[in-house]
Amino acid sequence: MYDIIIVGGGPAGMTAAIYALRARKKVLMIEKLVVGGQVAITSLIENYPGFESITGQDLSEKMFAQANKYGLETVYADVVDYDLKGEIKKVVTHEGTFEGKSVILALGASARTLDVASEKEFAGRGISYCASCDGNFYKDKVVAVVGGGNSSLGAVLYLVNLAKKVYLIHRRETFKAEEVQIQKVMNLTKEKDAKVEFIPNATIQDLEGNGKVESMIVEDLKTGATKEIAIDGVFVAIGRRPDTGFLQGMINLDEGGHIITDENMKTNIDGVYAAGDVRSGSLKQIVTAAADGAIAASRIVAYLNQR
Repeated sequence: MYDIIIVGGGPAGMTAAIYALRARKKVLMIEKLVVGGQVAITSLIENYPGFESITGQDLSEKMFAQANKYGLETVYADVVDYDLKGEIKKVVTHEGTFEGKSVILALGASARTLDVASEKEFAGRGISYCASCDGNFYKDKVVAVVGGGNSSLGAVLYLVNLAKKVYLIHRRETFKAEEVQIQKVMNLTKEKDAKVEFIPNATIQDLEGNGKVESMIVEDLKTGATKEIAIDGVFVAIGRRPDTGFLQGMINLDEGGHIITDENMKTNIDGVYAAGDVRSGSLKQIVTAAADGAIAASRIVAYLNQR
């Protein structure tokens, strides 16, 4: 029996663990892949206070080491079901069912897909959702990055040091990213013999190849014209969707599937809180995820002490 079960090992989950453990609570963290979540696969972080520049993996390891110092228990498993209505909460995984007096849902989100016919065929054979994970496979090759946010521009800045050429494909002319990132990428497109080419108002209609990606069919959204461009790989960075499928009908969710909470991170169920990217209204930044985790843990500690 745990005082708090934290589902998700990203910055929100690890910060919650640190706060709860320092309050002398028995804490279990369940993570399906690697601690750090999306942060762990981020090549470079330059907007987290205290670190002018740090890799996502290094920051994740530092957070995890700090939580472990206080006695964190961690299980690596996929969650397949929840029973959260009762006084004792149950989280069902492939490694067994775990029980706790409270739960923090720090589930994060999964990468959105291109939604083209050949996507499954080329998954792992030219399609990637993580530039820092798979970029090294494309040294001196031609790649495309799809998206217009911080993740996609960060992927471009990472891949330009590896690839022979990088196409940036975005369905709009403007970006939803930090101005610093935008300026860096746009400067690369203006260089002599530029390795980065920006294709605005465009989408990938399909991918072609024999066993692996060899080209992409790009549609101009203004004219409807299509053209085929030879590439060796495509990196998809068009946002993420919250991993809340098992919570449908149990937890209040917004239209995008994010968990609705109050300012204390509390959901509609007593003893169940949410933090980080999975929460409705989240800024989806490391610093705010950590803040969510701190608030959720502090409020749950008070809740448990009152009981």
